[in-house]
Amino acid sequence: MSEQTAGYEPEVRAGLERDAKEIIARYPKPRSALLPLLHLVQSVDGHITERGIEFCAEQLDITPAQVTGVSTFYTQYKRAPVGEFHVGVCINTLCAIMGGDQIWNELTEHVGVGHDEATEDGRVSLERIECNAACDFAPVMMVNWEFFDNMTPQKAKRLVDDLRAGKQVLPSRGPESLCGWKDASRVLAGFPDGRAHEGVQAGRESLRGLELAKERGWTAPPADADREQPHEPVRPGEITDPPPNEPGKPVGGDVKPGSQEGRNQ
Repeated sequence: MSEQTAGYEPEVRAGLERDAKEIIARYPKPRSALLPLLHLVQSVDGHITERGIEFCAEQLDITPAQVTGVSTFYTQYKRAPVGEFHVGVCINTLCAIMGGDQIWNELTEHVGVGHDEATEDGRVSLERIECNAACDFAPVMMVNWEFFDNMTPQKAKRLVDDLRAGKQVLPSRGPESLCGWKDASRVLAGFPDGRAHEGVQAGRESLRGLELAKERGWTAPPADADREQPHEPVRPGEITDPPPNEPGKPVGGDVKPGSQEGRNQ
């Protein structure tokens, strides 16, 4: 029996049950705890395994199929092993035109793995990410969900080489060192590592708009200005539905196919 289908060792399961109980208690309905529970089992197995699915289903009294449906919808849950350092390259519109596509192409060739694939040494895996929500620093990469801003193909390849060599790598913002993939999954499960306030919290690009507003004396409009003005109620007879189409006539009345009127519609 493989590790994916075998149950957890007693001490591991005891820890999972203790953490699961704490997670479930945060929500008015147990099923709402499914997302953090998936991160929890991923923090133990490194990805979503059959035994992890079974555990979540048991804890929430739902079916394994329901757990599987959620775990396969969200890309943060991995169905196969990833590296200790999971590297995401943003290839969405702004990052792409700023060099994200080139970074991805050169990085995959350099490392020799593709999307959601890990190197043989298990140190690094790669992922194409649609958006890292940091467009003002494009092109952006992430390692275990920590930001690396204003990247280039050369910087990306050096970053991965350093990760594989065990060198210390410093994110552009956030904690002053990287945690492993499993540790990051545990944080996402709702068990903070106490490092959220380390390092730079926001870069200059993100704060530039606020600086300009202060320099120019701009202020936000009053709250009432954003409220939608109430509409007058519609009185009977003011709005009528169009008459139904007559049987045998095309939609649009007597317009003939190919006529100027037809082309204008």
